Amino acid sequence: EQYRISENLTLSCEFAKNFILGKVFNARWVIERVTRGHALSVDCAKLKKVSAQLKGFIELIKTCTSNAQLRGYEGEAASLYYSVFDDMILQQKDQFIFNGRNRRPPMDKVNALLSFVYTLLAHNAASALESVGLDPYVGFLHTDRPGRISLALDLMEELRPIMADRFVLTLINKRIINADGFVIRENGSVEMSDETKKIILTQWQIRRQEKIVHPFLGEKLEWGMVPYVQALLLARTIRNDLDAYPPFMWK
Repeated sequence: EQYRISENLTLSCEFAKNFILGKVFNARWVIERVTRGHALSVDCAKLKKVSAQLKGFIELIKTCTSNAQLRGYEGEAASLYYSVFDDMILQQKDQFIFNGRNRRPPMDKVNALLSFVYTLLAHNAASALESVGLDPYVGFLHTDRPGRISLALDLMEELRPIMADRFVLTLINKRIINADGFVIRENGSVEMSDETKKIILTQWQIRRQEKIVHPFLGEKLEWGMVPYVQALLLARTIRNDLDAYPPFMWK
């Protein structure tokens, strides 16, 4: 059934829309959280403007009829969100500067952190999908490529802002890591030291053990269980046990 949906453009778009709705909703929540918690330290008007624009994209995404249209909206929303990411870095601002997303290789410390943590989250999502009987390599939004965990990349979209981006901001803003843990190569790319990676992995496991109440199920669980629960809800939707996939929308 998963393979059948992936080959049906209309059905796959319905799943893809919900992944991206969750992503943009959670991106707004990250911004709103910063404006509430650090009103005196940030440009609230600037952040509120981007939050309002993201809200507009949520309405547009709901009416999407194709994955091509959806990718366009997702790209614009992501660009808006990343345009204020540097504003949410409140400590060590002279050392951790973000001027937009870049990768393969990352060209600054913030992008090096984001890429590393996104990889951790992608592997968590892939493991979760396999554990509920889904194929992590066959996606609904990310097209299939040899060796690419397309469905895991789909599933992690909604979790990026709250599980990865907030985690990276915490590492910087709480000075858990510092600029000494990075190496700049001759080509300008930035890599983390092994010690920094160890710190991040330790903190990642600590974060995964923190308890939350799942917004859809209303049950208490650890952050680390969220990818598994979302994979389970996705599997139930594919089996028609649920009418539509409920993305993880954090509040």
